Amino acid sequence: MAGPLSGLKILDFSTLLPGPFATMCLADMGADVLRIVSGSRPDLADLLPPYIPGTKMSAASAQLGRNKRLLTLNLKDERAIKVIHQLLAEYDIVIEQFRPGVMAKLGLDYESLRALNPRLIYCSLTGYGQTGPMRDRAGHDINYIALSGMASYSGRKDVGPSLVGMQIADVAAGSNNTIIGLLAAVVYRQNTGRGQYIDISMTDGMVAFNATVGASYLLSGFVTGREGMFLNGGSLYDYYETKDGQYISFGGLEPQFFKAFCEAIDRPDLIAGGVQPKGLASIKEQVREIIKTKSRDEWTTRFNATDACFEPVLDLAEAFASELVRERGMVVEVPGPDGIKVKQIANPIKFSETPPEYRSLGKNAASADNQEIMLGLGYTEAEFEEYANSGVFS
Repeated sequence: MAGPLSGLKILDFSTLLPGPFATMCLADMGADVLRIVSGSRPDLADLLPPYIPGTKMSAASAQLGRNKRLLTLNLKDERAIKVIHQLLAEYDIVIEQFRPGVMAKLGLDYESLRALNPRLIYCSLTGYGQTGPMRDRAGHDINYIALSGMASYSGRKDVGPSLVGMQIADVAAGSNNTIIGLLAAVVYRQNTGRGQYIDISMTDGMVAFNATVGASYLLSGFVTGREGMFLNGGSLYDYYETKDGQYISFGGLEPQFFKAFCEAIDRPDLIAGGVQPKGLASIKEQVREIIKTKSRDEWTTRFNATDACFEPVLDLAEAFASELVRERGMVVEVPGPDGIKVKQIANPIKFSETPPEYRSLGKNAASADNQEIMLGLGYTEAEFEEYANSGVFS
C-alpha cells in the first residue's frame, strides 16, 4: 500500500542527524527520498559503531538512511551539477544542511534551482538561520539550547544546567520543524501551484519551545531560575533515587494524583500541602528518604495499583523489552542485504489506512545506487563508466 506521502520526491543534501532524521520519517511515510552525498568524505554517522554484521554499514546510517536511495556526486564537478539539474525535472523538493552560502557557491541555491523548476520547495536547515549575526557561526545541539534560554532554568541550583542524552535541538527543533515546514509548503503548492523557500533554524525552534515560561516572561518580565517552578524541580514533581541506586519518576501535579502518591508512600499528612508545599526543601528531603527505603521494582509494584503519574526510569534494554514498546510496535525488522533483517526503531506515527513501510536499510557510498539512477536519467553504460572513472561520483 502506498504511504500517505507517496508522490513526494525529495533530493536530500543533508548530513549528520537533523536533516537525515527528517527525511527518514518522510521516507517511512512513502516519500521518494534520494540522498546526494560525497563519494569520498563519509558522513560522521557512517563511522559510528556498531556495524551491521557482514557489512561496513553502521547502525546509525542504516537507521537514518532507511527507505532512501543514494547517489554519490562530487558537487565541485560541473557534470555533477548537470545531473542535479536533470533530477529536478522529477524531484521538486530539496533539503540541504550546509552553512549559508555554500549551496550558492555550487550554483545549487534556491534562486538558481527554481529557475529550472518554479514549483520547487527548498528547505535550508541550519543552527542559526539564513539571516542574523550568527548565520555563519558553527554550532551544535548544546549551543542552540544554551542560546534559547532553556538551559538557564534546567538542571539544579547547586550544579547548574544538565546535559540530556539525546539531541533535543537537532531532532525536536530541527528535524520536526523541517517536516512540518515541508508538508505545509506542499499543501500551499497544491493550492496555488507555487513552491517556496523554507528557512529552519534549530535555535529558533528551541526559543519557541519556551512555550509557557517564555510567554510568562514576555508578559511579566519575570525570569525564572532552576528549581523555581513546578516542572523544573520547584515542586515534588521530580526524579527520586531508590534503595538499589535506580530511579523513579513522579509527575502528579493534579490533586487526585498527588493524593494517590502520598497514600502510596504512607504519608497522607502531606496531601494538604499539595505538590508545591511550604517548606518544600524539607518535605522533598523526607520524600527522598522514603523512596530510598525500597528498590525501584518494589515501588513499581506498589504503584501499579494506583493512578499517581508514577513510572520507573528504564534503561534502553528495559525500554525496548517493555510491553508498552512491544504493543505499540516501536521496534521493527527492516530487510537488508543477503536476506538479513535488522531491528530498528519504528516511525512513531500510527495511520489507520497508510501505515509506515520499512523497505530497506540505509546505504553508504559503497552501496550507492549510482548506476541505476544514471541509467534512469538516460545515460548509457559507457557514459556511466566514463563518469565513474573521471571522478564525478567521488
